[in-house]
Amino acid sequence: MNRHSITSQPATPLPPDDPQRNCKVARPETDPSLPHIGLVGDTYTVLLSGDDTDGRYCLIDMHIPPGGGPPPHRHDFEESFTLLDGEIEASFRGRKLVVRAGETLHIPANALHSFTNASDRPVRLLCLCAPAGQEEFFQQVGVPVAGRTTPAPKLDKAAQTAAMKKAASLAPNYRTELLNPDKE
Repeated sequence: MNRHSITSQPATPLPPDDPQRNCKVARPETDPSLPHIGLVGDTYTVLLSGDDTDGRYCLIDMHIPPGGGPPPHRHDFEESFTLLDGEIEASFRGRKLVVRAGETLHIPANALHSFTNASDRPVRLLCLCAPAGQEEFFQQVGVPVAGRTTPAPKLDKAAQTAAMKKAASLAPNYRTELLNPDKE
């Protein structure tokens, strides 16, 4: 028996259903209420937020153009990426990995990581963070865009510097540490 499994806990009666919580069907191509966020050249669509999952996790649809991907960072929550289309080159604690469509990469809390789309076509992946909160960080530091594949706006050098400064100042509030790309 896995010591982290639900079966490792003493069995207790299930609580009653909470009728205040509803199911949700996320339709990223057609639902205008879903936030689409341009961030570091990528486009993130929040499919499920902490408000939808009672804070247990968030689910983000990521559209990563060639050359895109987040810089080195770490955070104290679990993060998993399931590739739907394409492949990424991931770095985990300095080790390089290639992750392809149909595969899932799990990053344990506190581990240094990043990834890049090194191909010549966009990559699509689902990102699950547990507990929720990362989607709020993305909304604070990114900019709204029109749709799931709408490119993030190109930033000039001054705007890039301002965006990185804003991200660095907000990151601790979201239990995240952004690292210099040279440190990975």
